[in-house]
Amino acid sequence: MSESGAERHCSADHAALVALVAQVERVAQVWAVLEQVLDPEVPALSICDLGIVRDVCWKGGTVAKEGPWESGGGGLEVVLTPTYSGCPATEVIEQSVRAAINQAGLGPVSVRLQRAPAWTTDWMSAAGRQKLKDYGIAPPGHLLSDKERPVRFLPRRVANSAPKLACPRCDSTQTEMLSAFGSTACKSLYRCLACQEPFEHFKPI
Repeated sequence: MSESGAERHCSADHAALVALVAQVERVAQVWAVLEQVLDPEVPALSICDLGIVRDVCWKGGTVAKEGPWESGGGGLEVVLTPTYSGCPATEVIEQSVRAAINQAGLGPVSVRLQRAPAWTTDWMSAAGRQKLKDYGIAPPGHLLSDKERPVRFLPRRVANSAPKLACPRCDSTQTEMLSAFGSTACKSLYRCLACQEPFEHFKPI
């Protein structure tokens, strides 16, 4: 008995739905992998903690009956925003992203750099800030107030209520800057006058 047009249409819709679900699951798996990719300059943080992973998505192509994507192109894409233009770690991060995803069997993947809007330390996760403190680095304060923070295209302004820099080891605010530059350009060097320990501060930008 031959298959009716309605049955063929239903079968095609089911195959497309299965393919779409597979794509969604694969994106979720890639996010989980990226949570384990560490920043080469601050290995206490993952690139997701830093907020430089802006998106994991599918580009080009459409869901097809034969599989997740038609042969016309398309594929998995990871969008990264470097912490600052010319950051020497950008190329290393790109390579680490591709290697981690391919090693997990989720490739192939392309990596696209998106430089606008520019990265800001406001994109760092709360968990990332705590990891920095546990690592001995004072996390950056927020540049934008709570009212401004969700609007990425507004000019950045330092919040008037920004607290004094606290020592990540003893939480004392009796601290002083020793140098505007630490081990990397994104950090400055401080000393705690209470516990006498030096520490780095991740600069807010």
